[in-house]
Amino acid sequence: MADGLVQARGLRKRFGDFEAVRGVDVDVARGEVFGFLGPNGAGKSSTMRMIACVSPRTDGSLQVLGMDPDVDGPRIRARIGVVPQLDNLDAELTVRQNLQIYGRYFGLSRAHVRAKATELLEFAQLTDRADDEVEPLSGGMKRRLTIARALVNEPELLLLDEPTTGLDPQARHLLWERLYRLKREGVTQIITTHYMDEAEQLCDRLVVMDGGVIVAEGSPAELIERYSTREVLELRFDPALRPEAAVIAPLAERVEELPDRLLLYTADGEHTHAEVARAGFVPLSALVRRSSLEDVFLRLTGRTLVD
Repeated sequence: MADGLVQARGLRKRFGDFEAVRGVDVDVARGEVFGFLGPNGAGKSSTMRMIACVSPRTDGSLQVLGMDPDVDGPRIRARIGVVPQLDNLDAELTVRQNLQIYGRYFGLSRAHVRAKATELLEFAQLTDRADDEVEPLSGGMKRRLTIARALVNEPELLLLDEPTTGLDPQARHLLWERLYRLKREGVTQIITTHYMDEAEQLCDRLVVMDGGVIVAEGSPAELIERYSTREVLELRFDPALRPEAAVIAPLAERVEELPDRLLLYTADGEHTHAEVARAGFVPLSALVRRSSLEDVFLRLTGRTLVD
């Protein structure tokens, strides 16, 4: 990828005898939003930390902004922004001071960081809270401030680890709008998220990781087309009248049996629902929906909880 900001080949990360990342290839193009999806322990955070130049790779090649993190770590870190999973703001400083003091770490002049702080306060919709201390702010406000702080050095690459975890829907959608605005301005973004709707909304391309390896790669639409069907029919039955999945399987491309319902993966949910009725099965409720990235994710990584 000629215009790639991040290029990894055979990237590996070991912690003692445990190999967290087992030979992944990644290309992130300038201007795109790239996502890492995967269950806990899949290797997402370890990969992100190597890209952020805070954790050395064990093996493989890695180029970030055309440089080798092992040699040019400080130069790379000066040109990227990092939004950690947990906010690490200075709660005793004001909102504006958090931006200005952080900007000074990059050697920026006082006049420059004052002007940049004013710009970022408007971007994060925090202008009216500029002189308030951080501690009383809501979770959404703190998250917006953390993202604004990561932009103080005008990064070419922004790394976001679970950017909207713990936020209410309104705050999540406001952050999505801010991140989309950054994309329009040409800021390349790499995101890890557990929210499949977030990945569908934000990511141009993404990889699904499991067990330290990449198990799928593509745009959200490509992955849904490749690993799922156009629609899903969800059927809930009276437990005493619920058919076995094997009995109903010929009516769909794939049937998944859950404790409370059957999922029938099909090209036409309404037609399949009619076929179910003609076969003599009467559900308590039926829902036809479009396949989503979550269907792909669960098919590739399983439904077993990973701690």
